[in-house]
Amino acid sequence: MRIPLSWLRGFAQVPADATAEDVMAELVKVGFEEEGVHRPGDEISGPIVVGQVLSLEAEPQTNGKTINWCEVRVVPEGLTQTLTGDGVDPSGVQGIVCGAHNFEVGDKVVVTLPGAVLPGDFRIAPRTTYGHVSAGMIASVRELGIGEDHDGILVLSTLGLDPEIGTDALELLGLHDEAAEINVTPDRGYVLSIRGVAREFAHATGTAFLDPAAQISVTRSSGAGYPVRLEDAAPIYGKPGCDRFVARTVHGINPTAPTPAWMSARLRLAGMRSISLPVDISNYVMFELGQPTHCYDADKLADGIVVRRATPGETLRTLDGKVRTLDPEDLLITDGAGPIGIAGLMGGASTECSDATVNVLVEAAHFDEVSVARSRRRHKLPSEASKRFERGVDWQMADKAAQRVIDLLVELAGGTEDTTVTDVGTEPAAVTITLPSGFASALIGIDFTDGQIVTALTDVGGTVEKIDGGYRVTAPSWRHDLETPEDLTEEIARLVGYDKIPATLPVAPPGRGLSRPQQLRRRALQALADAGLTEVLAYPFISKEDNDTFGVADAGAERSAIKLANPLSEENGYLRTSILPGLIEVAKRNHSRGFRDVALFEAGLVFLPDGTQGTESIPPLGLLPSEDVLAALYDGVPEQPLHIGAVLTGKDSPLAAGHSGRAWDYADALDFVRLIGAVLGVEVVISQGLHQAFHPGRTAVLTLRSGDVVGYAGELHPKLLAELDMPARSVALELDADQLFEAAPDVIVAKHISTFPIATQDVALVVPARIPAEDVLAALREGAGELLEDVALFDDYRGTGIGEDRKSLAFGLRFRADDRTLTADEATAAREAAVAVAAERFGAVLRG
Repeated sequence: MRIPLSWLRGFAQVPADATAEDVMAELVKVGFEEEGVHRPGDEISGPIVVGQVLSLEAEPQTNGKTINWCEVRVVPEGLTQTLTGDGVDPSGVQGIVCGAHNFEVGDKVVVTLPGAVLPGDFRIAPRTTYGHVSAGMIASVRELGIGEDHDGILVLSTLGLDPEIGTDALELLGLHDEAAEINVTPDRGYVLSIRGVAREFAHATGTAFLDPAAQISVTRSSGAGYPVRLEDAAPIYGKPGCDRFVARTVHGINPTAPTPAWMSARLRLAGMRSISLPVDISNYVMFELGQPTHCYDADKLADGIVVRRATPGETLRTLDGKVRTLDPEDLLITDGAGPIGIAGLMGGASTECSDATVNVLVEAAHFDEVSVARSRRRHKLPSEASKRFERGVDWQMADKAAQRVIDLLVELAGGTEDTTVTDVGTEPAAVTITLPSGFASALIGIDFTDGQIVTALTDVGGTVEKIDGGYRVTAPSWRHDLETPEDLTEEIARLVGYDKIPATLPVAPPGRGLSRPQQLRRRALQALADAGLTEVLAYPFISKEDNDTFGVADAGAERSAIKLANPLSEENGYLRTSILPGLIEVAKRNHSRGFRDVALFEAGLVFLPDGTQGTESIPPLGLLPSEDVLAALYDGVPEQPLHIGAVLTGKDSPLAAGHSGRAWDYADALDFVRLIGAVLGVEVVISQGLHQAFHPGRTAVLTLRSGDVVGYAGELHPKLLAELDMPARSVALELDADQLFEAAPDVIVAKHISTFPIATQDVALVVPARIPAEDVLAALREGAGELLEDVALFDDYRGTGIGEDRKSLAFGLRFRADDRTLTADEATAAREAAVAVAAERFGAVLRG
């Protein structure tokens, strides 16, 4: 929320010398966050004055352009120029070359004299151009930084201004004003107005608050106004979409009347551009009082207004020119011809005020927060009005806001107020809260006096009644967030002062620390970080294609995935079923910025739908769901196991003198799998496998001894890497951490270290090429018996002397006994027993 200080001073006692920073410092005391300062004067400086065109000579140029050589008076006639400097004429008349043609002799304009600085650090100085010395510039709206119009210069009469020559134009146009910007949380919607901010500033400083609503005198109705009917056949959660609608009429306005400079300056500083006088007045009242309003061209309305839900197939062309297909849940403003607006969002183009509008119907209504919020999301149509309606506006403010718009249209556009009034709807019951004595003190931890409690709750606008055992508090109509004793306690603490609450460190409750899954997760991730990998967090939103590629091993198989109802982008509209697409995207982004050697890992949830997702209906608000309803909700949530993934690209170490680094390969991915298994105490079996996202010959399927698949690792598919513009032979791994955690022992027991020497034996076996090396290794381990301490593959040969479709696998076997030194015969016998099992199972023969 941007707060122009000149506007705020109208309702709060802000010191004349206070800056935006001073105002924000005060508002921080009552719980608001600083966002920034908007100070036009930081980008523009004088001398910038009002001038009057004395003469204008059109001079055609050889380049086809026609320029105007102008003489402009910048000091009142009869007075001399008090400014000095290069290019400033002492006579008070400046010669200026101007390329615009929308002005004439006698017009008053804004003149930037030599020495002035315009936005963008554009410095004004005398310069020779088109055969003249141009000592200054006649400025346009864009050059002054107050709008986007650059078709011509700013003629002050178009703003309804006729100032004295030489007047400071920065002051005239409100460019000396400044605004403080604060962050307003969703529960504090009443602060999205100068009225609300002024009230909070008064709380913070202990000064008086002048309520702008109290200064509005609502006209007593002389009869029935414009016909309005409220209908809602399908209220959301049983709450009507509109419970108040005020309609007022003004006749005979001047449709071309300009918006006053002071109003457009305040709106601009508040973040709203000037459009037309009726629209600007409507926006001005919204910022001032927090109640959105809307102006219709009354002559374009037909047969009264009906507020109702949309019917299937209805459409509406909104003010932004877009034709929108309406949903039966949308709340509409309609007339006899059909929809003329989406309630709380935007009006329709068919009833828009234009330069021909002379009769205006003003709407000020109170719409349901949920209806407006759903329509805003559905149509992707955020607006200043919807922002306020979603957070809740003051039901009591509708008639006052409509009257304020009427008063300004009469004052500024020359209209005549119609004294008939339409005000339909049902006032909601006031919220009453019982606050027990001592409740606030017990919750906050300091003793509040009765006086502090009553004063604080009265200051926020509540009505406080002392009762036995506590207080009965009626919440003000603009505070929709006050519903419970805890809410009142927060207000008491806020207004008494957060600085009064002592800082006391809490005592940690006794317990057993991290849960077992948390301990195992930290152990695995710390091991990867210690090994030199970098942890990242990637978006969990990916494309359907990525889910189909990484989420299932077999090519062509479609992965069932959760589609987002309202994705950030349609391209990435699904929840991930694999952690690798996000990691690859992070690596790709690093590559595009010059970081070619990266080793990344992530631990995160994946989302695996199985069966029915979600529920047919949403439980109603305000009621505790039954056990059956809760069970159905949980049943509709997809499985979300924790996965650990890593992507390695480029080289394993940076380039240095005498060192070029080693390219990551699939063996590194397998080593990291073994590392995770080792720190968890889980044996991960690595076997030759296939996965469509990985290289067909360099892919390992990762299983537990039980045979359950827990992941894949290896080199990513070359075609995939080429499509992603990633380095060739990049490798990756992904593990189901939850399965690993379940298989992990409670205690990892260290292996016994024998004091006896080892006996080593090597064996080379020729087997069919289709037999995985892991299967042969398992056979050797089984056959060698209890004397085998370790077995490892150290060579895989295919070629001359082996035979077609066959390979030679060389293994190193290490034997050791716990109680003696093995003889060579014992080791040989164990090796021969191992070879026998491999021969029986796979037809393995010793290589000669």
